[in-house]
Amino acid sequence: MDKCVFCKIVKGKLPYHKVYENESVLAFAPLKEDIIAKGHMLVITKKHFADIYDISQKELHQVMDAIKIISQKLKEKYNAEGTNILHASGKVGQQSVFHFHVHLVPRYKGDKIDTWPKTGYKEGNFPGVYEEIKDLF
Repeated sequence: MDKCVFCKIVKGKLPYHKVYENESVLAFAPLKEDIIAKGHMLVITKKHFADIYDISQKELHQVMDAIKIISQKLKEKYNAEGTNILHASGKVGQQSVFHFHVHLVPRYKGDKIDTWPKTGYKEGNFPGVYEEIKDLF
């Protein structure tokens, strides 16, 4: 955890622009060059969890509760008409900082942000794959 940039932020060892904080969650502005919309921010756990596979159910709920509170405030203050809640887990999932975090991106009409990839993927065995997944539970 000593090398984790988000752990350093939580411990006050790196400068950041805090937006919201409670006992287990911290929300702050991304680096200036990484901001993609007015009000875009990162929401992280104060305790180190590497990714979605590592985070506790309780901590995940606290992150989502904070996201709900922050999203509502952004809607009230800036008339955000939508929100993207973006998360990546694992290197293959394009996670860049291996400390659980969520990008909260307020959306505005005409903002031209396209967050859904168009891969051309076609599931050849649609019913079979989803039946296999269902059977996991």
